Amino acid sequence: MQETGLAPDKVLFVVVLKACARLGALEQGKQLHSDIIKRGFQSDVIVGNTLVDMYAKCGCTEDARELFNNMSERDVVTWTAIIGGYAQNGLCKESLVLYEQMKREGVQPDNVTFVLLLKACASLAALEQGKQLHSDIVKRGFQSDVIVGSTLVDMYAKCGCTEDARELFNNMSERDVVSWNAMIAGYAQNGLGKEALALYEQMKQEGLQPDNVTFVLLLQACASLAALEQGKQLHSDIIRRGFQWDVIVGSTLVDMYAKCGCTEDARELFNNMRERNVVSWNAMIAGYAQNGLGKEALALYEQMKQEGMQPDPVTFVLLLKACASLAALEQGKQLHSDIIKRRFQSDVIVASSLVDMYAKCGCTEDARELFNNMSERDVVSWTAMIAGYAQNGLGKEALNLYEQMKQEGLQPDIVTFVLLLKACASLAALEQGKQLHSDIIKRGFQSDVIVGSTLVDMYAKCGCTEDARELFNKMSERDVFLWTAMIAGYAQNGLGKEALALFEQMQREGTKPNEVTYICVLSACAHSRLVDEGRDAFDAMCKDHGVTPTREHYACMVDLLGRAGCLADAELFINKMPIQPDSVVWMTLLGAARNHGHVEIGRRAFDRVVKLEPKNAAPYVLLSNIYAAAGKKDELAKIRNKMKDAGVKRIPGCSWIEVDNKVHAFVVGDATHPQKKEILAELYRLVGLMKEGGYVPDLSFVLDDVEDEEKENALCQHSEKLAIAFGLINTPPGTPIRIKKNLRVCGDCHNATKIISKIVGREISVIDANRCHHFKDGFCICGDYW
Repeated sequence: MQETGLAPDKVLFVVVLKACARLGALEQGKQLHSDIIKRGFQSDVIVGNTLVDMYAKCGCTEDARELFNNMSERDVVTWTAIIGGYAQNGLCKESLVLYEQMKREGVQPDNVTFVLLLKACASLAALEQGKQLHSDIVKRGFQSDVIVGSTLVDMYAKCGCTEDARELFNNMSERDVVSWNAMIAGYAQNGLGKEALALYEQMKQEGLQPDNVTFVLLLQACASLAALEQGKQLHSDIIRRGFQWDVIVGSTLVDMYAKCGCTEDARELFNNMRERNVVSWNAMIAGYAQNGLGKEALALYEQMKQEGMQPDPVTFVLLLKACASLAALEQGKQLHSDIIKRRFQSDVIVASSLVDMYAKCGCTEDARELFNNMSERDVVSWTAMIAGYAQNGLGKEALNLYEQMKQEGLQPDIVTFVLLLKACASLAALEQGKQLHSDIIKRGFQSDVIVGSTLVDMYAKCGCTEDARELFNKMSERDVFLWTAMIAGYAQNGLGKEALALFEQMQREGTKPNEVTYICVLSACAHSRLVDEGRDAFDAMCKDHGVTPTREHYACMVDLLGRAGCLADAELFINKMPIQPDSVVWMTLLGAARNHGHVEIGRRAFDRVVKLEPKNAAPYVLLSNIYAAAGKKDELAKIRNKMKDAGVKRIPGCSWIEVDNKVHAFVVGDATHPQKKEILAELYRLVGLMKEGGYVPDLSFVLDDVEDEEKENALCQHSEKLAIAFGLINTPPGTPIRIKKNLRVCGDCHNATKIISKIVGREISVIDANRCHHFKDGFCICGDYW
């Protein structure tokens, strides 16, 4: 038109500006703006309104606002355009502020203005402002407008007020499919899937025809409920209505079947889709990943590439999760390369998933490098890195990162706190755990049942069962996980009778125990010599509660019998197991043989473990201990050589102690600590006093073939002894000392710590891989039964 020399009028500019807005064609929109100024149409209110709308829809809210501010004349459409621009660009607070200015300037909003403002309130969950808008809508007489009414229903539902939304919905004089969809969506998004499906039945009874959006919402409700039969009925309705070929409906059907565990049905549907977009592929990939079929998810990605379908950020997030679950580092690296090629590496969700994948594959350094280089980091990014440290046994690093997170002004969420509490539990870092508890209260998360369970677990694992129980008693809601956490706490602290009493209370109050609960109950019995009670619990689990025993339950029973010295019964129990015993079961028997010095059973258990886990050092160490205690030097030499030939390396003992909110780590023979001289001096002082009291080092716990003097020196520098000495010289007299160890505390350290507690007049807690030991006045709460 321009080439022919014809002059455009303002109507034409309005039409073409709308085309630019729809396409997001900012540069062409700017050129049109220039032409509008040349033609003298910039002061026309309709052209100005369309320019504001175009800039806003192209994401340029500042340019839109500048235009808006400079307009000599502004009507309701102008105000609505800028309010809509802010709302559509995620600047909902600004759109609500602008509405207040609009009212002050005496401009009357219309139904479109209210719809946009209600959507802004819904996205912010700004209930009070939504209620004020509702009042304004009634005053302006728009409450009977079906679009406004539907948006009000949506706003209340998105603010979590489903009852208010339903009351509004019921009172609407006219309802169309959008109104029904708004209410169905409200139920579905608030976890009320059953109510959403019931509303659909009412919708059908009233003769309303559902559309594709209705079916998508209902399928999502079925997926959240794992309501397969209702999902199948919807599938039948979808076919009758002719929506089966709609790509969005088809993708949601695939997702529903996959979330109900029917991956084969989902794949058949996926294969038969006439049209597939990236959402369809993502639905199927997610289905595989969520059902533990990570390899199939990765294979589908290869097919996706072969068919020329372009992955989006969601695709990569799903695939990275599949790699993380499989610990498939090489495939994860290949995905990383593809992400860089697609230029998605700056997407905060993709980058966070990359951090998570590297961490779950054990590459915490690579994860941290990625994390440090992220241009934008949100709470998910920080939580992914904290999780990476916590899951790889790097609790100190997780807690340090949390401090950095706070310094940078990031607010942790529930998941962050759960991970950090687990890190504190793993380190027995009680003071930092208490500080986290304080932060949790400040953030208002103390009533969350998951946070509550993790707090109970943290206090119990730090040896503070009274604090754990006090928290447990104060929880307004108690689910099976909370009960189990408290029972586990008692079990780990050797309080078997208290664990059983709580277990009985749990059942009286109507909470059904699960598999994990029974593992904790059996463990409690094992650690407290409650053999008959353990047998009864195992029988009741099978007969009364229909819980099928797993290998973990069988291992607990072997532990129960083995600790009590019933090694022949324990071995017979293993041989009669209806499922194949794994290395954990045989290791449990081997540990019992070590405790009771039973050479033959120890040998047999050792052979079984080594066949299943040839590179595991633990069985070699335990059998070596058995031979050393029995004085079988030739056998001890053979097992040492066998271990060397197999290339097996012992896991070094490591102990942690928290002093002044800082966690200090020690390994056996540690010579790296800045206070090493003072620590060793304190240790040798203590050893001298202990020997005066009759202490004789148990050299059988040193497996190296060296002189007795060197063995004694090595025993003296076990990690827990170093940590105790550090605690004694760095805390005031009388202060309790709390140590965390990664392995089972050895017999010599256990005996030595009893004597030290009496010499120094302090309570000493050592939380090892099996349980908590509380030493006081020369005694341990375990009664030397561990």
